[in-house]
Amino acid sequence: MTTQTDAVTVPKSAVPTRRVTRRSVLIADKVADWGIRIGGLSVIVAVFGIMVFLMQVVVPLFTGGRVLAQQSFKIVGAADTLVAGGLEETKVVAYTIGRDGEVGLYHVASGQRLAVPLLDFGGKRATAFGRSIVGGEIAFGFADGTVRFGKVSLSAEIVPATALPAGLQSLGADRTDGSAVFTPISGEQFRKTAIAVELDAEQRIVDGRSIVAIDYRSGGTVERPVRTFVTVDDAGVPRLSLAETRVNMLTRQARTTVSTAELPPLPTGTRVARAMVSEKGDQVFVVDRGGVVFRYDTRDANDVKLAETRDLLVGDVLVGSFDFLIGEQSIVVTGSDGSVAVYFRLPQPGAATTDGFRLVLAHDLKPQMAPIEAFAPSERGKMFVTADAGGGVTLRHSTSEQVLLSLTQTGGAPKLAVLAPREDAIMVVGADGTATVWDVSAPHPETTWASIFGKVWYEGYDEPVFTWQSSSGTDSFEPKLSLVPLIFGTLKATFYALLFAVPIALLAAIYTSEFVSPRMRGTLKPVVEMMASLPSVVLGFIAALVLAPLVETFISSVLLAFVTLPMALVIGAYLWQLLPRDMSLRFGGGVKLSLAFVALAVGVLMAAYAGPAFERAFFAGDVKAWANGDAGSGGPFTFLLLLPPAYVAVVILSERVLGDWLGVEQAPPGLRTGMVDGFRWLATLLAAGAVAAAVATALTAAGLDARGGMVSTYVQRNTLVVGFAMGFAVIPIIYTIAEDALNSVPEHLRGASLACGATPWQTATRVILPTAMSGVFAAIMVGMGRAVGETMIVVMAAGNTPIMEWNIFSGLRALSANIAVELPEAVKDGTLYRTLFLAALTLFVVTFVVNTLAEIVRQRFRKRSAQL
Repeated sequence: MTTQTDAVTVPKSAVPTRRVTRRSVLIADKVADWGIRIGGLSVIVAVFGIMVFLMQVVVPLFTGGRVLAQQSFKIVGAADTLVAGGLEETKVVAYTIGRDGEVGLYHVASGQRLAVPLLDFGGKRATAFGRSIVGGEIAFGFADGTVRFGKVSLSAEIVPATALPAGLQSLGADRTDGSAVFTPISGEQFRKTAIAVELDAEQRIVDGRSIVAIDYRSGGTVERPVRTFVTVDDAGVPRLSLAETRVNMLTRQARTTVSTAELPPLPTGTRVARAMVSEKGDQVFVVDRGGVVFRYDTRDANDVKLAETRDLLVGDVLVGSFDFLIGEQSIVVTGSDGSVAVYFRLPQPGAATTDGFRLVLAHDLKPQMAPIEAFAPSERGKMFVTADAGGGVTLRHSTSEQVLLSLTQTGGAPKLAVLAPREDAIMVVGADGTATVWDVSAPHPETTWASIFGKVWYEGYDEPVFTWQSSSGTDSFEPKLSLVPLIFGTLKATFYALLFAVPIALLAAIYTSEFVSPRMRGTLKPVVEMMASLPSVVLGFIAALVLAPLVETFISSVLLAFVTLPMALVIGAYLWQLLPRDMSLRFGGGVKLSLAFVALAVGVLMAAYAGPAFERAFFAGDVKAWANGDAGSGGPFTFLLLLPPAYVAVVILSERVLGDWLGVEQAPPGLRTGMVDGFRWLATLLAAGAVAAAVATALTAAGLDARGGMVSTYVQRNTLVVGFAMGFAVIPIIYTIAEDALNSVPEHLRGASLACGATPWQTATRVILPTAMSGVFAAIMVGMGRAVGETMIVVMAAGNTPIMEWNIFSGLRALSANIAVELPEAVKDGTLYRTLFLAALTLFVVTFVVNTLAEIVRQRFRKRSAQL
């Protein structure tokens, strides 16, 4: 069988031809492709560049200290007689003081000794010595029972080259006239460094007894200077003396009177090692060689008491040093076993002391390998130097408990240690007279990972705490730089802001996505999104100056509004169900929205008028007094807190147990259904109230009270106000992203649910919302990021108090707000400056981690949704 096919001729014009893309389009496409790639990579590089920059600024906080230079020279005389020394601020000269009154002044770089006036003791030799930490004030005790006060200070002044004395001797780059050093500085100027020595007339404290220990503090005014000093004689009798000088304003003659009071005597055989008096003269400490300290309460000079006796060392360990740090609250105790410890005097409930205070071991520092022979405190902070018999020299910080530098000294056992005024040099004199000077750098001694993110025991605190206090008005202030209160404040503000914003934003997104017409949606969504255009500084200004005073004035009505507003909306919804079906279908979304605003207005009016009665019933007539614990009980407020979870529990239980029996969900809409549904809601609410009341009564009987936790003392600029303002800023972001996610759910899922008989609400909550959960979760995370990084609202409305409590009526300080407030005042590259950058890095890391976790969770939701 043969089949013949006729050939058909197709016109050439009818044959489709391949369209050739123009070269310019290809070039533009390639440029766009590479531009997008480069742009994306640039964003990634920029983000990591920011992180690298922040880390570069932060890392020096944790590098400890380093030695910049080392030099040595020989002192004149026996090193065993040295009792004190010092370094000039620029480390050009150093001085030493001996028991015989000899003062040595040395040029550090060359070791040349300069001429200095002698402290003329009249041939006597000091048997005791004491000095102040700052100011160079010194005191000497002698074997004849007398004491003498003096002062050794280094001074610096700028002189022009034309004013230099003739015949100066060269000391390398410096010059000297034999008693002062001239150091060239910028221009034709020199800095003149000289020493000034003062010695007062002797004062007799006791006859026939040798002074074995002395300590000295000065105060008062220029016209009436006061010296407080404590002495202990070789019979073990401590004495507290007050030397008051009165200056005649006409003749300028000074008259000094000394009043002395004997303290309770020490036990027989006490070998006194050290005596100290506090700056105010209200505490006297005497420690013996075995480490037993005798603390006297001298607040009342007419009734001095031995307040406490305590052994600070273990076994046969001998005390090496017993000295104050600046501020005179921390006492450093070192031992012959190399131990180093810091004690505070703190009030202790039940303390077996006469004044209720006792010495508490606050910091047990890393010990050294040999007995501690020399000690030197800082004039600026809590740093100090310890030198042991084996030549080990350690630079420490008491509060952070870190060893900043470990050095090795030559020249025999150390006899004297000195820390420069700027904490940038250490001098140690060995037994053979070799003075070794190290130029050091330890710019951030306060900061360790433990001190920034852990609890630290600061002076004056009863226990280790998290606290932030970067500055104060006194030189003895110790900066407290824990970031934990700031992180807590950030999380607290974020939590309350999201607690306010998330329900409103999500319900609004569900409403505009599922229950209004496209036309109404096109109007509502832009209006809500416009809320995001308001500057946060405007929101913060309004919150601080308008909202905060209003909330404080009408606090009971504001709290009641959290109940009346939802109830007004729910009651309005149930009343809507009572309408005939034909009538309810004729009204569009605009009418429903208008009625919703009417319901909200009714809720506001209910809260306003019922607020005073609500305050009397639940808060004993005064919310502030109740929150402070001065009125009422915590039971009614506990009931309010338990009401929402009790309602949810009752609803779930009723749906599982009584849902099929009631048959409401399958009943056709109408008057009967609406009434049954309304009565069921009312019964559920009453049941939830009964459950909440029962549980609240039981908790109150057990002694549990929300006051002191979630609520406490009321302050005007508090977290409640911050939650309102930040919630207003976050709502548009969460709403927009969540609404887009809900609206992008495939229409066939929505139609299938409705076709199966589900109501629009059931469709929205059980089909649409789970399907769009990835987008909804992303919306919440983006809103959380917005709240975490918020600055101006927190600065203006939160009170800026770095406290750690969940009290919604108290303020807070967030990381971002702290950076904004303190960075302008921070010294560049200083500890505070770098700590603020660490706060920024912490904020960066928190945001990065949260966004990463959010993306992981979102991808899991997306995979589940893709299966639909």
